[in-house]
Amino acid sequence: MSKKDLEIIIATDCGSTTTKAILIEKKGDTYRQTFRGEAPTTVEAPFEDVTKGVLNSITEVEELSGRKILDGERIITPNSGLTGADIYVSTSSAGGGLQMMVAGAVKAMTGESAQRCALGAGAIVMDVLASNDGRADHEKIERIRQLRPDMMLLSGGTDGGTITHVVELAQFLKAADPKPRLGASYKLPVIYAGNNKAHAQIKEILGDRTALIITENLRPTLEKENLMPARHKIHDIFLEHVMQQAPGYPRLMKMVGAPIMPTPAAVGTMTEKFAKANKFNVLAVDIGGATTDVFSVFSEVFNRTVSANLGMSYSISNVMAEAGLANILRWLPFDMDEQDLRNRLKNKMIRPTTIPQTVEDLQIEHAVAREALRLAFDQHKALAVGLKGVQQERSISDAFDQTASGASLINVMRLDYVIGSGGILAHSPRRTQSMLMMIDAYQPEGITRMAVDSIFMMPHLGVLAQISEKAALDVFYNDCLVRLGTCLAPKGLAKEGQLIMEWEVTGSDGSRQAGELRFGDILHVPFAAPKARLVAKPVKGFDMGAGSGSRVEADIEGGVVGLVLDGRGRPFNLSKEPAKRRDDLNKWYKAMGMYPV
Repeated sequence: MSKKDLEIIIATDCGSTTTKAILIEKKGDTYRQTFRGEAPTTVEAPFEDVTKGVLNSITEVEELSGRKILDGERIITPNSGLTGADIYVSTSSAGGGLQMMVAGAVKAMTGESAQRCALGAGAIVMDVLASNDGRADHEKIERIRQLRPDMMLLSGGTDGGTITHVVELAQFLKAADPKPRLGASYKLPVIYAGNNKAHAQIKEILGDRTALIITENLRPTLEKENLMPARHKIHDIFLEHVMQQAPGYPRLMKMVGAPIMPTPAAVGTMTEKFAKANKFNVLAVDIGGATTDVFSVFSEVFNRTVSANLGMSYSISNVMAEAGLANILRWLPFDMDEQDLRNRLKNKMIRPTTIPQTVEDLQIEHAVAREALRLAFDQHKALAVGLKGVQQERSISDAFDQTASGASLINVMRLDYVIGSGGILAHSPRRTQSMLMMIDAYQPEGITRMAVDSIFMMPHLGVLAQISEKAALDVFYNDCLVRLGTCLAPKGLAKEGQLIMEWEVTGSDGSRQAGELRFGDILHVPFAAPKARLVAKPVKGFDMGAGSGSRVEADIEGGVVGLVLDGRGRPFNLSKEPAKRRDDLNKWYKAMGMYPV
């Protein structure tokens, strides 16, 4: 089928609890998302067949749209009149998604490369084994047995280098003889992406015991990473092995018109397509009940991390433990004792579907969200690193440094676009809340545009982008992104009340606004024009992206919130004095119109 024939597309995302279906139709030259439906995911008993949830969600789309899509359990293709669709695509994270274990010769080098490779392919990384990870041999073997991953990625050594470490890891794997998570009848898939000199030995050790696949080395030389070949292999195995074992997936695989993708991989694909189409550096986050996924594209390098223990319901106690109660309490504009906060958060964990009943409850939830976003972003920065050249020999102090394999690629001054998704960001009662939560958590510098994903359709669009990039980007711009506006944050510190920047914005519709920004203030300027021209003149000691005190002219966009001028300085620190901190928060929340007065 040629792309020009694509007029009606149906897409589903099978999540761990809900299966969401969307209908996309071509209107004139543009693709638009028109109807959506959802139904509970049916992987578990009594159904044990993922296609039931898929059919139920599509049935809801049928009822809403008046289009007949299903003939019994079959999707009618191609479309004609008010019947059928041209293609059906799907993503999935049902059944716990794709769970992997990775092993590399050196933890901070091939171990990290293997981790980046698996995360980029949409996997949850259960553990990273390395020759130098401090565990005894028997502990490594026991760990492999315990975890029961869907597949393993084994890497190590540069091409032509020493092979002892990677052969040793293969021996551990053989000794552990692990059983895969789903379907005990088949062999555990193992991808070998290490030193090419070790191919023969790896085959000899693992060839009979595992479903071994050999691909190109992840780190052919010390300063070069080659992740794509192994990433493609992970996708292939996900479809061939893992999906075949999950309840009802073989049937789903026959229904789709393009390979099923793991949900996070599809979100990553969409983030990459958007960044590339606009030449942007992009940060996207999906904050869920149990995990927070962070995606970034900086200088055309894509990275993804999963903070598996940071979420807003099931994992809320982990956020509390990792951030500390004091860090959550610092965002509250009222007094609250630690025990009261602890009890409220534990209640949320026990009853994950409850929603805040009072403004106070909502502010507590927003305080937790800031910390979950901040911690997940810190973890992301530690893994999203450029590689050091060989000439930079590693000293002892490097070995203890988290980002020892290179400098983080994430530079918030160079960040063009932030996209938030997940319940707390997409469904906050006021859009100003979502925007300020992301500003507080990420502390962007200079000029940063911000948006949220309206109904979390990035997975659907990512899998669709495999077939039609135009359709995916059309819907992404028109229906998926809710543009919040632009954050303008001069970098620097000064005394409270001091003038730090003069600014002027002219909209494409001729509207014009101008003013001054003083240190310690937030200005919220409603501004809906989709395109606008900014002239900013920071004072000496403050940087908007062109250096201290340098004037900046740039294209920005308005949105449902408009412009937020953040004069709190960078690095931004809340006052240590409780009364002053509460006054500041109340002043900022009021300026943003965050909560009902």
